Amino acid sequence: MYTTPFSGQDFEALIWIAVMTAALLAVYLLLLRKERVRRSAGRQSSENWILIDGSNVMHWQDNTPQIETVVRVVNEVKSLGYVPGVVFDANAGWKLMGRYLHDGDFARLLDLKTDQVLVVPKGTQADPYLLETAREFGARIVTNDRFRDWADAHPEVKEPGFLIRGGLRDGKVWLNRVDAMVAA
Repeated sequence: MYTTPFSGQDFEALIWIAVMTAALLAVYLLLLRKERVRRSAGRQSSENWILIDGSNVMHWQDNTPQIETVVRVVNEVKSLGYVPGVVFDANAGWKLMGRYLHDGDFARLLDLKTDQVLVVPKGTQADPYLLETAREFGARIVTNDRFRDWADAHPEVKEPGFLIRGGLRDGKVWLNRVDAMVAA
């Protein structure tokens, strides 16, 4: 006969505790998901977001990383009535300032709230973070990247106006397709 350290009432109590723990965890996860959906829906309806590919935009001026270029694009997005969110690769601070910069550092440089800036973890690409966040917020993305490698998982990159191309001309920011979005 096979024996275990638990038998009889002890074993039944252990099973009951495991079942209750699993049930509580399931309820917690459902509530957490519901809260995320609620917050996401609230953001979409109450704020009109445009995400900025900070690691791409910072190279728009002479193909040299410059925070001033990102500041100009953030200000342009704000002037059009949108809420900017900026996503950077982990190495962006090194390229710009010779050291790591976290979300708060970039938020101060861009005059944004910390929750409007994301520096992705070292060793990961910013692209999936940008695309998932855009999907969650119902936002468009300012970038000159085409995201071809992500088109299967994110077919919205092929939709006209989802990716907003831009640049600097005579020291001024230009953004394609934003005027059409304002009229919509």
